[in-house]
Amino acid sequence: MIDHPDPVPYPGAMNSPAARPTPATSATVRELNLRTVWRVIGENAPISRAEISRATGISKPTVSAVLEDLLQIGLVVETADASRGFTYGAVFFKPRPEAAHAVAFDVGARHLRAALVGLDGTEVVRRDAEVEGRSAEEMVAAAVDLARELVEAAGVAPASVQHAVVGVPGVVDQRDGRVWQATNVPGMDGFTARERFSEALQIPVTVENDINLAAHGEYARGSGGTADSFLFLSIGTGVGAGLVLGGNLLRGFKGAAGELDSAFEPDIVEGPDGPEPEVPPMMDPCAQAILQYAAEKLPGELSDDQELTMERVFELARADDAAAQDVVREEARRIANYAAVASAVVDVELVVLGGGIGLNGDLLLTPVAERLAGRLPYPPRLETSALGSGAVLAGAEALAASLTVEQLIRDYFRA
Repeated sequence: MIDHPDPVPYPGAMNSPAARPTPATSATVRELNLRTVWRVIGENAPISRAEISRATGISKPTVSAVLEDLLQIGLVVETADASRGFTYGAVFFKPRPEAAHAVAFDVGARHLRAALVGLDGTEVVRRDAEVEGRSAEEMVAAAVDLARELVEAAGVAPASVQHAVVGVPGVVDQRDGRVWQATNVPGMDGFTARERFSEALQIPVTVENDINLAAHGEYARGSGGTADSFLFLSIGTGVGAGLVLGGNLLRGFKGAAGELDSAFEPDIVEGPDGPEPEVPPMMDPCAQAILQYAAEKLPGELSDDQELTMERVFELARADDAAAQDVVREEARRIANYAAVASAVVDVELVVLGGGIGLNGDLLLTPVAERLAGRLPYPPRLETSALGSGAVLAGAEALAASLTVEQLIRDYFRA
């Protein structure tokens, strides 16, 4: 078993001990300067020492020392800038994204998606696998196979892969990396995912809730980038939410922030292991619940050899079927109830709808917005996901890249 490092703070680690303020020392100031310079180079490359100093407010001697550190780590490289003409001998710097790599995984009930990324988060190569019916342990083995394929396809050294981020459908306890409330993948509930993936991949692993990663992806590359605070609300076979506040992903004390089903008083139904809570059917916007309502409104669409789907409901609504449009309005009411709960508590600027149902923004955005406007004094803007089904993997890619950079910096200063 390999030694797991302490969690690294990243945009989203608001509740981790590592993210809490600590007394400043010369070493921490040096690290802060390094991260600041690294960010400015990434946003403005190619850029000179003098330009870095002006952009950051850090003195030129300190910038020179920081650049030496970055060159030693391998995060930047000296370059020219022919577009500027005569530059009086100035040396320019740009990031070196190929200095190390990371792998990102999106674990689903039917698909395992994986990508190899450089330090800028750019996808180098992508591979997917069909995994329907596989257990959590089998998912780990499939991830190892995909990681090997990614490295071979990219032609990079296996040792260059420094970190992995794994998105899973469930609540992740960040203290031990165990996954809870995960029913889509056999054996995932209670699974020690961080330990098992890390042992198998032989690199540090960060395990994160898939909807949290989708929110992170939307913030980094999609619709959420236009707001400092937003709710990512995924509606499909289930309902999940990720909250970004002040640019930081909010996980909550036990990693259960965004579990909005718990905000409604449940019905108690008889389950396989006895009585269990269930979201009242008239409140639940998930596919199974709204299709029960749709079946009553669209009896002509039911037959022995064909099930009614939300895709069919939306198709009929776009064709001006009055009953289907009634179903859409009902779904909008349910979605607005979920969005209103989060908006009333944290006053988000934006709600991004995702998931198989939520992506039908042409039908849902207007009625959901009208519902929210009637309930909230300051209703949020509404948009659909710009990343669609790729939001989880995009978030895992962005996070994996940033964590790998943090890992390289931390290892350098600890050496």
